[in-house]
Amino acid sequence: MIGERLKQLRLQRGLTQGELADRCELSKGFISLVERDLTSPSIATLQDMLVSLGSDLSRFFAAPTDEKIVFGEDDINVKEDDEGIRGTISWLVPAAQKNEMEPILVSLGEGGHTELQDPHEGEEIGYVLSGAIVIELGQRRVKAKKGESFCFKPTAPHRISNPGKSPCRFIWVSTPPSF
Repeated sequence: MIGERLKQLRLQRGLTQGELADRCELSKGFISLVERDLTSPSIATLQDMLVSLGSDLSRFFAAPTDEKIVFGEDDINVKEDDEGIRGTISWLVPAAQKNEMEPILVSLGEGGHTELQDPHEGEEIGYVLSGAIVIELGQRRVKAKKGESFCFKPTAPHRISNPGKSPCRFIWVSTPPSF
């Protein structure tokens, strides 16, 4: 059982038995025996293997949970018209700030805009569902309309505004989470 889980973890990381063995200062043959459950590593050796695979003992032995995959209206958290936004921000996945990306649904009224965000690592990706938006990235202004998507690296202060006379809606995904 331990061997099969180690093998799955190794394969998820795209490593060969030889590469894992080199990282742990073990032999490829020993890795093979462990993965086939023909021998058991010591706790210290198992710990070394897990560190090399980007894990640790507590995560490796944690009981699998039934992680929620689909979210409905009751799961969505909505923030309305705050600080000049003239619209709403809806977090589509509860507690997404603990994930690597954070998807939100933004609705902006005429003249509305999101808060100005500071530069950060990662990417911003989105899709315009209705209306039109202007992506403000530093001094640059780029328009996107219904049916168009956007993607940028947030290397300057940035926000999104609605230049139109009708409401707009768009999905915005930030990595890492920043909303």
